Amino acid sequence: MADFSKSSDQEDDIGAVGGEDSVDERINEQAAFVLCEYIVQTAHVDDPQVLLSQEDLGGSQSEGRDPKVKEIVRNLIQIGDELNRNAELQYLIDHIQLDSADLFHAVAERIFKNGINWGRVVALFHFAYKLIYRAVTTNCRDIVRKIIGWTLTFFRRHHVSQWIREQGGWETVQYYFQDCRLHNVAIFVAGVLTGAMVYWKMT
Repeated sequence: MADFSKSSDQEDDIGAVGGEDSVDERINEQAAFVLCEYIVQTAHVDDPQVLLSQEDLGGSQSEGRDPKVKEIVRNLIQIGDELNRNAELQYLIDHIQLDSADLFHAVAERIFKNGINWGRVVALFHFAYKLIYRAVTTNCRDIVRKIIGWTLTFFRRHHVSQWIREQGGWETVQYYFQDCRLHNVAIFVAGVLTGAMVYWKMT
């Protein structure tokens, strides 16, 4: 299980040779835990009859028990709930291919076209969640782990973990939510996601 607590060892790693790579890899592991727990919990909120577990997504039940993970996910779920009320966004997600890695990466690239911020990280996670929710509810579960893989691969290749390290780690996402009203974050995320999918449809 990934450790979300900061330690002197972690701080020492940053100053060591290859230390930043080590910290970035730990952030990537944490991203997997946060993403999977967000998907499991949000699916249950959307429809209690949809049964998903960490194991279904390639994780383990213990990974979602870290209280810091739960706090991060709780904030993400509140934003996700706002996003589910956006009819245009829902329509766009309902009418794209589930099994296209190229499509996923094209939308993800567009999300981060103007740089990285916490809202765009949330947008990527919510996009992955909506695809997985559709897959589960349309009996296409074989694609679920692929979508998780696409998300985490994009995360690594586009230096999102490096950006999170520079912010001070995953814990700092909570300050972002505190400083910005969740409704305003949801509006931003919906705009980013809608714009990315509209752009994809026009190309």
